[in-house]
Amino acid sequence: MNIIFLGAPGAGKGTHAARLKVEKGYPQISTGDMLRRNIAEGTPLGLAAKQYIDEGELVPDEVVIGMVKQRLAEADAQNGFVLDGFPRTVTQAQALDGIARIDVVLNLEVTEDTVLKRLSGRRVCTSCGSVFHTSRLEDETVCPLCGGKLMQRADDKPETILHRLEVYHEQTEPLIEYYDQAGLLINVQVDGDADDNYRDILKVLGI
Repeated sequence: MNIIFLGAPGAGKGTHAARLKVEKGYPQISTGDMLRRNIAEGTPLGLAAKQYIDEGELVPDEVVIGMVKQRLAEADAQNGFVLDGFPRTVTQAQALDGIARIDVVLNLEVTEDTVLKRLSGRRVCTSCGSVFHTSRLEDETVCPLCGGKLMQRADDKPETILHRLEVYHEQTEPLIEYYDQAGLLINVQVDGDADDNYRDILKVLGI
C-alpha cells in the first residue's frame, strides 16, 4: 500500500510513519531525510540542494521531486511506502502522479491548541538527537538516555509554530481538496493520545 500522510506541523506524521515502518515494514520516506542523505553522500541532487540551502533559498521542486523519484525506485519501496512531508503543494502532488500510484491519503486532523502543546513542549538532545516531550520528563534540561543537554528547537517556539501553521494553511491545505477530489482522502482525528491515534490510523488503513 502506498500511503501519504497529510497534516499540520505537530499532527504526528513523522511519529506514526516511523511506527508503521517498525511494526508493519512500510519504509518512511521523508523529504528531510532524503535531503540530508543526498547532501551527505554528495550526489548531484544533493549538491544542487546544498547550494540553495547555503544561499538561504528554498530547494526547488524539480530537485526535491528528483530525490523522491530516486527514493521510490529503491527496492524497499516496491511493496509499499509512507510519504511523510511530501507532497507539500499541489504542484508537487501533480508531479508525484507521474512517478507513483498512491492508494490512500490520510489527513491527520488536529486543533491549533494541540499543535502548540505538542511542539512547544518538544525537547531535543544535543548529544544523541533523541526527542522528548516535557510532559514525560523529570528534568527538562537533561536527556534521560545519555545525560546530554536538552534544548528547544527554534522552530518549536510558540511564535514560530504559529507562522508554520500559517504557511501550512496557505501552501499545503489545498492538497486536501486535491486528494479529496481524486477520491483518495480519508480524515483521521489525532488530537488524542498517540497510541489511540495510531490504532485509529491502523483501523482506517485496514492493516
